[in-house]
Amino acid sequence: MTDLQVVTLVSVGAHPTSGRPRRAEQDARAVELGLRLAGERLQVLHAGDPQQEALRAYLGMGLDQINVLEQPAHSDALPVLVDYLADSSAQLVLTGSQAETGEGSGMLPYLLAEKLGWPLVVGLAAVETVENGVAQVLQALPRGQRRRLQVRLPFVASVDNAAPTARQSAFGPARRGVLSAEEVERVADPLFASAQLQPAKPRPKRLKVIKAKTGAERMKAATAKASGGGGQVLKDVSPEVGAEAIFKLLLDEGVLR
Repeated sequence: MTDLQVVTLVSVGAHPTSGRPRRAEQDARAVELGLRLAGERLQVLHAGDPQQEALRAYLGMGLDQINVLEQPAHSDALPVLVDYLADSSAQLVLTGSQAETGEGSGMLPYLLAEKLGWPLVVGLAAVETVENGVAQVLQALPRGQRRRLQVRLPFVASVDNAAPTARQSAFGPARRGVLSAEEVERVADPLFASAQLQPAKPRPKRLKVIKAKTGAERMKAATAKASGGGGQVLKDVSPEVGAEAIFKLLLDEGVLR
């Protein structure tokens, strides 16, 4: 797969405790996966400020250069990324699943695939083979499960914590690498400019009480699929009956009080 043309999109992350700029964890995993697939042929792309020192952490992973599409912080990165990738020979575009700064909506891979007209693979864990323009990939599913898919090139893939762990960043290569800036059209993002940002709060998860005694029983209970037994199927009912059932479910689940 050394002839595979891979482009990895990276962003500036934030430390979860201090908030200091750093390489984004999932983007670093995307770079790691790209290096394993394409080696020195990997292209790494960033849309934003070329003076961000946090980008050098990616260079410290063994990259010679990062291409930076220079634009202000509140610009829309989607149009410039679409134009760049459409004019390139990229066959596989790797991204993280969600940015650690900015909007952090996780919509970029979806919008990018839609604009380019390419397939999208979510939760990419590995690319196993590429033959005759078709890639066989491994997709990560909940509870540690995996699924094999065949996707025609080119395509966009987002990676998360199922991808290989990123290697450490070395100081020497990080300082020797080049941040190559390229001037592009600046597209304003009015939605982001008028939005009010606030820190995301994790949703509370309901804990499941496991009464198993042995390690094997606890492992089986932790990995078992959830099976619901208290639901009901509503078919050919009036809108009023359906609305009443939904309202009762929301009350029972504590969504409405």
